[in-house]
Amino acid sequence: MRKDIDFKTNDGVTLRGWYYLPEDTKDGIPTIVMAHGYSAVKEMYLDSFAEVFCDAGFAVLVYDNRNLGASDGEPRQEIDPWRQINDYRDAITFAGTLPEVDKSRIGVWGSSYSGGHVIVVAALDRRVQCVVCQVPLISGLRNARRLIRSDFFAGVRANFDADRESRYAGNPPAMIKVVAEEPGEACALPTDDSTQFFFETQKLRAPAWKNEVTLKSVEMFIEYEPGDYISNISPTPFLLVVAGKDHLVPADLACEAYEKALEPKKLLILPGGHFDAYTGEDFKVNSAAQCDWFVQHLKP
Repeated sequence: MRKDIDFKTNDGVTLRGWYYLPEDTKDGIPTIVMAHGYSAVKEMYLDSFAEVFCDAGFAVLVYDNRNLGASDGEPRQEIDPWRQINDYRDAITFAGTLPEVDKSRIGVWGSSYSGGHVIVVAALDRRVQCVVCQVPLISGLRNARRLIRSDFFAGVRANFDADRESRYAGNPPAMIKVVAEEPGEACALPTDDSTQFFFETQKLRAPAWKNEVTLKSVEMFIEYEPGDYISNISPTPFLLVVAGKDHLVPADLACEAYEKALEPKKLLILPGGHFDAYTGEDFKVNSAAQCDWFVQHLKP
């Protein structure tokens, strides 16, 4: 059973999403909190994962990140990782107020950019009892150096500085496309599979998704280092899902970070690329393993 839901963050922003409850609803249900990655909205396959978890007896709280999709927040299309991290923590607090939820058995799920967020949330917030971290960003700077040609990097930083000065003067923030519409066009996620995923998913499932973010969002991406927190997740159980052919958030960075995580932990390596984790055979294997992990650690 799914219903629309909304809740306020501590700074007063209304976040909107879906609340899933198993058919045999009763009090004391273990619960999973989920949000999507960079610029993505909940319609981009979060329902597929939530349905698997709900069928296994979990309540699931899915929401759009602030400034995106159905959620409120300004500036629109701005992605601030630390505000999103605090929103995860507020979502955990809100979930704990729901009458069906056992607030001592809450897990978090994140993917791509939000995969980085759940590393940080689990390291900082001991209310989290289990983590599933799918194809995560590990290091903003190291990742950006894989995506941006080295001879372009100085120009990118100059654009950040110019945007900062413009905003200081009272002008609206500069915007950049998430994925390129034309070959060679400047964008935040410059890989062919990113372009294919977002445009196909927008057409099929998520017409509300917008192909733009503030340029400041890209600057914050480059300054964000969630992998620094990974050794502090323990003793919370941690499942890391890596896509073996991932070149958006490179698989080697995730596997390197996994070695720094402490027990209890588990690594699942899928054969496909970054976005294959959401669909097809990779999704079947992936969602089953994730569900098993939550069952093992959230259902006594």
